[in-house]
Amino acid sequence: MPNILWYICLRILGIPSSLIVSTQFIPSLIQFLQLFMSNKKLYRGSLSTIILKMLGDNGRMYGYEITQKVKELTQGELQITEGALYPALHKLEAGGHLQVEFEQVKNRMRKYYALTEAGNKELANKLSEMEQFLQTMQQLINPKIA
Repeated sequence: MPNILWYICLRILGIPSSLIVSTQFIPSLIQFLQLFMSNKKLYRGSLSTIILKMLGDNGRMYGYEITQKVKELTQGELQITEGALYPALHKLEAGGHLQVEFEQVKNRMRKYYALTEAGNKELANKLSEMEQFLQTMQQLINPKIA
């Protein structure tokens, strides 16, 4: 039964069937997280959570600053491209989660993003969802022996 649960969970996360069948079982949380971080499809679904978290922790930031902070915090493991970042920022802004300010820096306008009240609430919801997801994965990876 655990192998079937593993298979279903990993397929939901987008892991190819061939990889699941060849490995049969991922023995530790660390190995699973390495697989999780190496699969761009997996963390792409977490991009809005990442953006909200960066803004929640750092206040207002501009796009490039967000990408560099994420790269720094993950020691280069996660590098957000402009092609992924800006559509996500625009979606969060359209949803009322971000407010935008423009500021002249040297001879150009820089667009800064900050959380709105709704953005702070969304951040709390997203972090709660992420924590629950990670706890569930931990239970699957390392079930406690009763």
